[in-house]
Amino acid sequence: MTVTRPGKITKVVIVGGGTAGWMTAAALARLVASGVSVTLVESEEIGTVGVGEATIPSLLDYNRMLGIDEDAFVRATGATFKLGIEFRNWTRLGDSYLHPFGTHGRDIDGVSFHQLWLRQAASGNADPGPIGDYCLSSVAARRGRFTRPSANPQSVLSTLSYAFHFDAGLYATFLRDIAEQDGVVRVEGRVIAVDRNAETGFIEAVRLEGDRRIEGELFIDCSGFRSLLLGDTLGVPFKSWKQWLPCDRAWAVPSVRQGPLTPYTRATADSAGWRWRIPLQHRVGNGYVYSSAHIDDDDAKQALLAGLDGAALGDPRQLRFEAGRRERLWDRNCVAIGLSGGFLEPLESTSIHLIQSGIARLMTLFPDRGFDPVEIDEYNRVMLREYAQVRDFIILHYHATERSDSPFWDHCRTMALPESLQGKLALWRGKARVFREQGELFTPDSWIAVLLGQNVQPTSFDPLTGGLPLGEATRFMAHIREMIGKTAEAMPTHEDFIAQHCAAPMFRQA
Repeated sequence: MTVTRPGKITKVVIVGGGTAGWMTAAALARLVASGVSVTLVESEEIGTVGVGEATIPSLLDYNRMLGIDEDAFVRATGATFKLGIEFRNWTRLGDSYLHPFGTHGRDIDGVSFHQLWLRQAASGNADPGPIGDYCLSSVAARRGRFTRPSANPQSVLSTLSYAFHFDAGLYATFLRDIAEQDGVVRVEGRVIAVDRNAETGFIEAVRLEGDRRIEGELFIDCSGFRSLLLGDTLGVPFKSWKQWLPCDRAWAVPSVRQGPLTPYTRATADSAGWRWRIPLQHRVGNGYVYSSAHIDDDDAKQALLAGLDGAALGDPRQLRFEAGRRERLWDRNCVAIGLSGGFLEPLESTSIHLIQSGIARLMTLFPDRGFDPVEIDEYNRVMLREYAQVRDFIILHYHATERSDSPFWDHCRTMALPESLQGKLALWRGKARVFREQGELFTPDSWIAVLLGQNVQPTSFDPLTGGLPLGEATRFMAHIREMIGKTAEAMPTHEDFIAQHCAAPMFRQA
């Protein structure tokens, strides 16, 4: 019996540039060597969002996949290193905590470290101190220190985990250079029409100004909030999550850098949302994400400007959005990557990760011209699940608050939650159980940092902690705390590390 197989994809068209478009192009450029043309269409007239300047550690995997030299990348993008996110005023006014990358302490005899910490805190015998004292990324961030992790798993330094702050526009340019060197063809022009097959509904080509037509077999929609292909052309509906994430606008503005380079992002809760601060080598990125139902646009802009550390470098730009995602991210022969598929505010710096995740899954399930529905369904199932998991983690920050000083926080504190988040909170409030499910992005350590940071207290802890005598546990924890403190103190300052290894030219001139 002869089986006829569909032909392989030979023409990929990416619509839209920016971070999503050029991350996709750089990754797909490896297909060029096997006879696949990759064309990226973008227009200089259409601006990019360009505020996604903070990342999470998974970006290291993407950069390594492309063989990117990290120091060269940091220099080219004016980047700094990021050990976590500081949250101010989220639990109550005047309160702060750090969500660090990396792990807390060390599990012992099958018992999670945070369970031992909770028992120690409840015993009254010896104050264990903040749980952040047992995470190297947290201690180093507080002290303004940074170095790269050790490859030796026995070293305390091996527990350090980091990401980056960078200029998103410079990163797109950096990736464009890589992609074009590897054979990606960039076409300048605005898409004015999309041609579809009358029978299948598949996209056959995009038409540009000047009577140009770009044909393709697989189309990647990186057109941002416009969702030109997946939304406008194919009509895939948008599912709103505004009932849980009411912020729908943001003002963004860079400012002059003042003081030392902090190795962490800052997220400060305000009366109707939150303000970000992202330190780069040559400037600071700032923004105010807010709910237009709870604050006037001009008042939000003034709140942003009043909270800057240094002088604003220009006028604030406004962004309008709605939290949610398309009902499918892959429909027919079109895959949406980035904002064209969905939006979750950058509270936990997940926007670029979701781009990266979409690219990685597409590479794993790269189609032939048959576009197997089973593969498309699997892509959608996994990606939509990841969007929901990230959504729940972001909702947690808003809901787990004691603030009652504004209608916005009253709404967030009392709103009904998704069932998936309700289940996680119930499990935590019982015996502080946290489980990572189905490839979930955020680790138990991340959930623990935010839950304890925002004072969500469990009623008990793991009974298996009783297997370790209190005195022994006290000595064990004191040793870990001491080793982490000494390791952090021996690290260079964040600023010195950058100056020695990867300072951008604009930084050296400062």
